[in-house]
Amino acid sequence: MAKQRGIIKLKGTLGDITFYKTKDGYIARERGGIDASRIANDPAFQRTRENGAEFGRAGKAGKILRSALRPILIHSSDGKMVSRLTQQMVKVIQADMTSARGLRNVIDGEAELLSGFDFNITGKLGTILFAPFESSIDRSSGDLSISLAPFIPINMIAAPGGTTHYKIVSAAAEIDFEAEKFVVSHSETALLPWDAVATAPISQSNSVTPASTKPLFLALGIAFYQEVNGQMYSLKNGANNPLALVQVSGL
Repeated sequence: MAKQRGIIKLKGTLGDITFYKTKDGYIARERGGIDASRIANDPAFQRTRENGAEFGRAGKAGKILRSALRPILIHSSDGKMVSRLTQQMVKVIQADMTSARGLRNVIDGEAELLSGFDFNITGKLGTILFAPFESSIDRSSGDLSISLAPFIPINMIAAPGGTTHYKIVSAAAEIDFEAEKFVVSHSETALLPWDAVATAPISQSNSVTPASTKPLFLALGIAFYQEVNGQMYSLKNGANNPLALVQVSGL
């Protein structure tokens, strides 16, 4: 694959070369490839079909998880988050030790491999929030909780320039990947000043179905704001807002 250089940017096909635009610039590559019907039917491509089925399943599972967390994810993700999440979902599916290749899935895989996943690679939770926190998943009651002891914001939150206020946000998601359904609840603090005054203890409890047999996900993040003439504005459209899965229970 080659990148185009020069004043004239081409799109379309010229001879055996296809020109197109991506986020990384204008790209040129040679036209070609294997016939789709051969990939779909030739025994030589059995592994390709199996890998394709599992990759598609991973993409769909990632989409369901993103949809469930959308209330707090909408301003806390980077441009390549979708592909990164899909790659991690592939690892979850490949950890399925009971299903045949091509039929492996999230339910029989290891959803816990998603624990620690950062939705915003430009603002990782571990490099922004230094205040210790505790997380818990009580499957019997359906309560997924976050708690932080009092801390001094300017010492324990590495906020981006221009920050005057912030919110601690969290969410719990119970996901049925087979039925493509979910139950979600989320919490957020009031707008808190980013200053040298210690906070009060912060405790957030998000509830899903008690005694659920579905995978459970607990996410934690921060939303940054700037006060201008008495009005609060999301800082840089959330470009630096961290959000991560801090605990996962796959059952």
